[in-house]
Amino acid sequence: MSNTVDTSKLALIPQGAAYGLLIGLSVVFCGVILIAVKVQKAYLAEDSGKSEMFMVANRSVGRGLCASAVFSSWMWINETVLCAAMTYRYGLAVPLWWGSGLCFQIALMAALGVMAKIRVPYAHTSLEVVRMRYGKIGHLVFIVLNLVNNVFGCASMIMTGSQLIHGVSGMHYVAATILVPLGVVLYTAVGGLKATFLTDFLHTAIALILIIYFTIAVLTNSAVGGWVDTAFWQKSFATEVKATVPGYNIAALAVFGIPWGLGTVIGLATRAIHDTPIFPTYPGVLTATEVSSGMVMPYTIKALIGDKGIIGFFFLLFMALTSTVSSSMIAVSSILSYDIYKTYLNPKASDKQIVGVSHLTVVIHGVFITGISIALNYGGANMTWIGYLRPIISCPGIIPMILTLFWSRQTRIAAIISPVLGFFSGLAVWLATTKYMYGTINITTTTNPYPALYAAIASFFTPALYSVVLSLYKPYKFDWRVFLRIELADQAGIQSPSNASTLNDSSGEDHPSDSKHVAGSVKPVADSQPERINNDPEQIDMNEKKAVKKAPSPSVDITLDDIQHPFDNETLKELYRWLKIAWYMFGAIVLITFVAWPLPLYRDYIFTRSFFAGWVVVAIIWQFAAFGAVVIFPLYDGRQDIAIGTRGIWNSSKEYFSKGKRS
Repeated sequence: MSNTVDTSKLALIPQGAAYGLLIGLSVVFCGVILIAVKVQKAYLAEDSGKSEMFMVANRSVGRGLCASAVFSSWMWINETVLCAAMTYRYGLAVPLWWGSGLCFQIALMAALGVMAKIRVPYAHTSLEVVRMRYGKIGHLVFIVLNLVNNVFGCASMIMTGSQLIHGVSGMHYVAATILVPLGVVLYTAVGGLKATFLTDFLHTAIALILIIYFTIAVLTNSAVGGWVDTAFWQKSFATEVKATVPGYNIAALAVFGIPWGLGTVIGLATRAIHDTPIFPTYPGVLTATEVSSGMVMPYTIKALIGDKGIIGFFFLLFMALTSTVSSSMIAVSSILSYDIYKTYLNPKASDKQIVGVSHLTVVIHGVFITGISIALNYGGANMTWIGYLRPIISCPGIIPMILTLFWSRQTRIAAIISPVLGFFSGLAVWLATTKYMYGTINITTTTNPYPALYAAIASFFTPALYSVVLSLYKPYKFDWRVFLRIELADQAGIQSPSNASTLNDSSGEDHPSDSKHVAGSVKPVADSQPERINNDPEQIDMNEKKAVKKAPSPSVDITLDDIQHPFDNETLKELYRWLKIAWYMFGAIVLITFVAWPLPLYRDYIFTRSFFAGWVVVAIIWQFAAFGAVVIFPLYDGRQDIAIGTRGIWNSSKEYFSKGKRS
């Protein structure tokens, strides 16, 4: 069975228009971001030529922009296009569970983000944390896990997008695969993480407008009106201390409405019109390949809204794709430039060299994922199959990484082995269940929900079991203060003297902004950790505290007793308060979306007309609330920076034109 849609007889948009839209949108977004980067550097003192700005946006991202960026990062094609297709195939429960699965994960990330601020305030990447705790082998294992997850996830989204573009316009999917990441490579290489935050905001604003438009336009179309009568959402290291929990939880609540509203309306509307003359495939049926490739949404939009709807769908597709690609590029660039290049290839690398490698790796990653996407396409993969495989690849490292920040007793061997065993456990369950249920293993039989569900559960939960068992076999206690040895890159060039009080003056001298006085070195100390456990859950013996290996110059040799947290007591109290809030929010979201809401409906209940009308109306209201939370609120939250930038542009413009008149 082919994995792509036959467009020889059906194209929803001309190829020329598709090429024009894809190239034009790339050029426009590239231009907007390059201008924004110039404005940031000129008027807001935000220079993406510095590694701290390029990789973690100077840790200055506020609540609104954080919420918008997190929302955008989680608004993959799966949350829009595939959700509608699965609702068409399986029914009304799909968008509810889809939204629940999204929002609880983002809420969990809020708690993890705050704990990262408390434990490792100066980390650039999560892998840096792993290296400090588990040493070189653990570091390399998690590098592989992260790279595979990022590369495969990004490539699979590009592959999915190229198949949709092919299905909508007939454009060859190789051409689409090359064009989609091209513009993103340019603005990400120049702008860094803050550029992706800015593009994420634009993605979010445009995509939400289109999502709300599609939902209402389809719902109120005369062809659907007799169907139903109705009245009518990544990036914790980069955020400010007080922005992590609000930003992530705003996104968690906002994102719920996207699959819920869009999936319900589009998926069920397709059910209502798929065998009517207005449907593009009529009198033919909507094939399983077309459903698995995500063509449910574009076909329905074409039938009910027309050509302008398909152009809008193309915009939405571009927003979802480029948001995914830009986030992946920064993640992979940070790993390659900081965790590999600076750590193993050139430990004395200057800030300029690190940024240069970051730019280069963005380009390399762009080329590489393009090749992987094409290979997946020729291998017969489609949106549904990729959606079922991704959890098996991405889930095994989640719980070991969470325990790295939350459980001091997870041992190095447990952290190294458990995710590897988890991946093979998930893969084995997937293939064995497929063989048992369908008799053979191939692309078609593995594109079934039950083997994928059992495999995802095994892939996610078995690493927890492996980690606990291995950790209890030879226990030891990790001292969290070791994490404070992670130093900011080129601290002297990044922090001004006025901010010196926020830094860790480990030597007790009067020059805290000097990089040689920042909290120790990044040398892993996993081998020096004590093997026996103390009664005090947070402390180890005095002699053990000082059992830290000497670090090479120019880092200062200091004991754990001499290390001070870079945040003062007041800030730490605030962080622990936010951590408590984050856990409360996580618990509330899980209880509401997984228990209180769906379980009362888990019976032979048929929606009444009025109940379903209310269901859809609330979903649409949720979408408008999401627009206010992740589009309007970021503008209000960033009003001061916007005003400064606007004034700077206005004054510079007046100065330029006045010079022209005098000459």
